[in-house]
Formats: sequence, C-alpha cells, structure tokens
Amino acid sequence: MQSNAKTIEQYISELPAERREAIQKVRQIVLENLPEGYQETMNWGMISYEVPLSTYPNTYNKKPLMYAALASQKNHMAIYLSGIYINEQARQDFESAYKATGKRFDVGKSCVRFRKLEDLPLELIGKAIALVSVDEFVKRTKEVHARR
Repeated sequence: MQSNAKTIEQYISELPAERREAIQKVRQIVLENLPEGYQETMNWGMISYEVPLSTYPNTYNKKPLMYAALASQKNHMAIYLSGIYINEQARQDFESAYKATGKRFDVGKSCVRFRKLEDLPLELIGKAIALVSVDEFVKRTKEVHARR
C-alpha cells in the first residue's frame, strides 16, 4: 500500500488514528538514534532514511541509498532495516536479540512487520538504527555490489 503523500506530515496525517500513533512513536525512536549524515524524506511511498546523493551519488539506480524506512502497509506496519540486513552477523545478532524479547517475530527480507506498537521492541529498534554510520553503510553497500 504505497502512499502518494509528498511530505512526512501529509503521510502521517492520512493514517488511521491507531496507526498514526504507532508510526509517530517509531519515527521518534528512529530520529533519536539515527546517526548523523542520513536524511529523513518521503521516498518509495514511505518515510525513508537515506544516504543523500550528495554524499554517495554512484548508486546503481541513481536514487539515494535507503538505510531504513517506516511504512503503513495494508495489513501491517513495517520498519525496514537495510543497515542490519546488509551484514549477516548484524542480522543474526538482531534476530537473536529480538526473539529474546519474547515479542512476536515477523520479518521479511529487510523489514520487521508489526500490527501494533506493543509488538515491537523499541529499544532494540533504536539500537539497530544507531548501529551503522553513513560511511560504514556506503562501504558495505559498495562491497556487496562489487561481489555481484
């Protein structure tokens, strides 16, 4: 369920009340833990946290690298965590820590799905967001693309 909202404020205001509260809280956690250099924007129909093209212009699709994103989908909400899914050890550590919280573990290829805010271990999400600097994320991305 991709949004056509042009601004983050518009995106949030279009959400149903119960989702609006959850997305705002997760967004707050992301912003509190986001390393310097990433940019919050609307992209791909969701709230996106990206490496600006001014920092790394040589992307394969000529679009900013997405580090993380926050979205309200048809049947769930999701936080996308490219920073941990670009590194196998970081992914394993995150998944182990997540399962240890006892909360419902519902993940996709690069996202964590949740139906309500209580389903999400917010402290762990904050740690995952804080994990990778812009420079490290760009370096890892280059390494992955060099292997292809």
